[in-house]
Amino acid sequence: MERITLGIKGMTCDHCVMTVTNALKNVDGVKTASVSLNQETAKVTYDDTKTSLEQLKQAVVAAGYKVE
Repeated sequence: MERITLGIKGMTCDHCVMTVTNALKNVDGVKTASVSLNQETAKVTYDDTKTSLEQLKQAVVAAGYKVE
């Protein structure tokens, strides 16, 4: 299992947090995703044999947010 913290830009409310959380959790191999509006971060634990950092970033971008 890998753990990573992504910087997320564009979130303005709790609905945004839920959207990013769901986008990450829907990626095959993601075990946990914890998103913070105040810190503008997403902490993700994932199986690197099933998904990649690039796929996680693509999921966030597809949900309408930026990854830094």
